[in-house]
Amino acid sequence: MGIPQIETGVPIEILRKINSELLNWPEGFNVFNKLEKILQRRKDAFSKGGKIDWGLAETLAFASIITDGTPVRLTGQDSERGTFAQRNLVLHESETGEQFSPLHVLPGAKASFSIHNSPLSEAAVVGFEYGYNVFAPETLVLWEAQYGDFANAAQVLFDQFVAAGRAKWGQKSGLVMLLPHGYEGQGPEHSSGRVERFLTLAAENNWTVANLSSAAQYFHILRRQAAILRKEAVRPLVLMTPKSLLRNTTVAADPQQLAEGSFKPIIEQPELGGQPEKVERVVLCTGKMSIDIAEKIQPEEHGWLHVLRIEEIYPFPLEQLKEKLGSYPNLKEIFWVQEEPKNMGAWTFVEPRINEAAPNGLEVSYFGRRRRSSPAEGDPNIHKLEQARIINDALTRTNGGGNENGRD
Repeated sequence: MGIPQIETGVPIEILRKINSELLNWPEGFNVFNKLEKILQRRKDAFSKGGKIDWGLAETLAFASIITDGTPVRLTGQDSERGTFAQRNLVLHESETGEQFSPLHVLPGAKASFSIHNSPLSEAAVVGFEYGYNVFAPETLVLWEAQYGDFANAAQVLFDQFVAAGRAKWGQKSGLVMLLPHGYEGQGPEHSSGRVERFLTLAAENNWTVANLSSAAQYFHILRRQAAILRKEAVRPLVLMTPKSLLRNTTVAADPQQLAEGSFKPIIEQPELGGQPEKVERVVLCTGKMSIDIAEKIQPEEHGWLHVLRIEEIYPFPLEQLKEKLGSYPNLKEIFWVQEEPKNMGAWTFVEPRINEAAPNGLEVSYFGRRRRSSPAEGDPNIHKLEQARIINDALTRTNGGGNENGRD
C-alpha cells in the first residue's frame, strides 16, 4: 500500500545552476529594494554552510520538474507572492509595474510553468483545477488555500470528486492541495487545515495526506508527485503546509539533502535514539509539532526518549513503524502528541494504527489539547501556555498522559 519509493534527488551542480538562473532578471528590471535583498540572499544557499528554506526548496522543485519535461500549474489566493511572502515567483518592476517570472524563461525548461492568483471562490477554483488535471494528466496541478481552513468552502468538491472520483468513475487525478496549517496563536479562523476531514475520507488508497517538517521533504514529495502523474499509482496529494516554519532554520535543508535520496514517510529525530536499549518512551508527532518538540530537546538529558515524525499520515506507514518500535527492547511508553484538539487533527485516525504497530501489548497514549468545538484558542497568551504544557508533558519523564487526557 502506498506509493513505491522513488529516487527524487537532483545533482547538486544542476540545482546550483538553476538557483543562479532564477536570480537572472531582465536588464533594467528593478525589484522592490527590500524584496531584492531577500531574494539575493538565495545566492548563498549553495555556499559552505548555506541553507535552503521552504520557499526556495519549492521553487527548485518546480524548476527541476519543468526541466524534466513535466508542466506545472499553480493557482490560489495570493499564490504568485505566497500568503506569507515566501514564494515571489511573479516579480513586479517597482516603477512600471511590469511583471516577470524567472520560471517562464528558465534556460533548461522543457515544459511550461503557469501561476495565477485566484479569487476567494474556493469551490469554483478547486473544481476547475480538478477538471484541468483530469484532462491534462501530464501536468502537475496545484491549488493553494490562503489559509488551510479556507478549504472549507470547497468541501463538496473534495467529497464528491477529489476523494472519490477514482472509486466512482475510475477517474484518476494527481491534484495537489496546499493547505497552510499550524497553531501559532492566530485564533480559530487561521490555524487549522482540518486534516481530520481529509483523513476521514482516506480509504482504498485514494489520496496521500502529509504534514511535513522539512524543506527537503517538501522538495522530494513534489518531485515524487510529478513522477507518478502518468502511472497507475497516481493519486491526489493533500499537504498541510507551514506558516511560521517557512523561515525556520530547523526546517531549512542542506543542499545535499535535495541532491540525493527520496521522500521518507517517517523521520527520526536527529541526535536521539542512538542507544536503542536506553529508549523507554517514543513520541510520535507530525508537522509543526515535530519542530516545536525538536527545539526543546536536549540530547544529553533525553537519552531515554526518542521522537519519530510521521510525515505521511495516509497511507499510514504501518510496517515501517512496526520495525522502528520493535527496535527498542526496553520500550515502556508510546505517545501521540499533537497541537490540534483531541477530536481534530490526526489522533482518531492514527490511534488504532499505532496500536497495531506497537510491540508487546503496548498502547499509545495522547498528549494534546482537550476536545473542542472550535479549532483553536482566540487568545495568543492562552495558546502559548497550552503549547508549552503539551511540549513539557511530552518531554517530561513523570508525565503519564493516557487516553483520558483531553476528555471533557
